Amino acid sequence: MILHRRPARNATRRAAQAVAALGAAALLLTACGTDSDSGKSSGDKAGKADTASSATRTVKDATGKAVEIPAEPKRIVTLTQEDLDAVLALDIKPVGITNGQGLDKPPAYLADKVEGIDVVGNLLQPVMDKVVAAKPDLILAGDMQDEQVLGQLREITPATLVTMAPTDDWKLFFRGVGNAVNKLDAANKFITTHEGAAKAAGEKLGKNKGAEVSIVRWNPDGPSWMENKQFASGVALEMGLKRPKSQDKDGNAHTPSLSLEKINEIDGDWLFLSTLTSDGEKALKDVQSKPAYKELGAVKNGQAVTVDGSVWSTRGGPLAADVVLADYVKALSAK
Repeated sequence: MILHRRPARNATRRAAQAVAALGAAALLLTACGTDSDSGKSSGDKAGKADTASSATRTVKDATGKAVEIPAEPKRIVTLTQEDLDAVLALDIKPVGITNGQGLDKPPAYLADKVEGIDVVGNLLQPVMDKVVAAKPDLILAGDMQDEQVLGQLREITPATLVTMAPTDDWKLFFRGVGNAVNKLDAANKFITTHEGAAKAAGEKLGKNKGAEVSIVRWNPDGPSWMENKQFASGVALEMGLKRPKSQDKDGNAHTPSLSLEKINEIDGDWLFLSTLTSDGEKALKDVQSKPAYKELGAVKNGQAVTVDGSVWSTRGGPLAADVVLADYVKALSAK
């Protein structure tokens, strides 16, 4: 199986997976404290403000590393789409962001929320001068595994957190980020609300209640379907939807790209198709004129739906989860 992510060396990924059990859960283990109260007097409001602004907490990041961070971070830089999604869901506006996965701009579903925010690089590829210019007091580094880059970021601010391990789902990751920015209760409330909405929506799908949904990313060399623990599949299961028998597999990855001879593996009651690159989009358009594609049951029944790959084919986040939920409801409620 291949993971649906990111630039990473195989050896580094294996090392990260060895500590994946720590995951973002480590972010939930915190020790609170403040810097010294020296220079503060009971009647000195400025002294009190200075002490408050220098208060810190120690958290463990997704690799188990203890990191001292501001108790109330004010200038957050996010290096992944997921980190950006998470802080926006918590009503925090970062001072620096990166472009979306497979994009040269922020993801469209977050565009109206990030107007005016400086872009400091591409996904997990920060431009250090731009990060420095953002003057961050906290950097959320997603699943960054490049130790050299992490070292450079920690020179900018020691408060640099790896926020997710390779196998973390969006809820575990989101709770970790919520804890890091002192908004764990708000993160838990968001998750509870989302889960309730997903269950309720699934009950209202009429004849499509419990339908089998095939979830596919079309790559330049063919389609790959998503395993059960992959982000968009998880949302489907929350709704009580099912996966086709050929796709009912545990795991949080995409399969290797399939040949046209195995295209039947992507069939289902409904087929949700996404792409991440222009080459993938062209490959999908080309195959849609071929008999093998036209013979798929979902296609013949008019139940093949194109969705945004920059949302569906990612590690996921709270706002993205609501977008995917809305996409399912829109499609499955139409018939």
